[in-house]
Amino acid sequence: MSRMRVGEPPAATRQVLLAAARQRFGTQGYAATGTEEIVADAQVTRGALYHHFRDKADLFSAVMEQVALEVAEQLVTKELQRATDAATTDAWEQLRTGFQSFLDICTDSDFQRIVLVDGPAVLGHDAWDILVERHGYRLLAEWLSRAVEEGRIDPLPIAPLTRVLAAVLSEASLLIGRASEPARARREAGEVLDRLLTGLEAGHQ
Repeated sequence: MSRMRVGEPPAATRQVLLAAARQRFGTQGYAATGTEEIVADAQVTRGALYHHFRDKADLFSAVMEQVALEVAEQLVTKELQRATDAATTDAWEQLRTGFQSFLDICTDSDFQRIVLVDGPAVLGHDAWDILVERHGYRLLAEWLSRAVEEGRIDPLPIAPLTRVLAAVLSEASLLIGRASEPARARREAGEVLDRLLTGLEAGHQ
């Protein structure tokens, strides 16, 4: 039976709701998930849910952003650790391996179901673009600027280069997330992406 979390800070209640919703959305999808299941899992009242979120779509939007942000942070942390372990500061290699790691995530995770499949269907096709702009452009631009400074790629205007690469990566991720054979789609998209990136390398003919 749902109950109010007496004495619990509002922020904590919100996080409990997000966690419960993420579990449901990630395993059974948006359409098959009811708000009554979410409040039961979170052990809060429906009033608590609607205190923090306008409706199920608003809750889903918050979950989608949370998942996307976690993936971005995970990839950055992974590549920084890789650079530390290898004693290298090669930004271009970090980007290339980071792109491939991102494609791996697209094949089997709640990121695939929530962000790539249900996200555009529930919130519109602009939802993914908004998340990329909010959490991806700045980091990608920083890495590309370092790659240019290190002489690893040709000196191209960073702003358009960032947007073009982000668009390519976005399309690759959507292709994988919606494919009937995700593993095959991931392999083929990875090959194409890496070939495109090779063309940016300094001195490449």
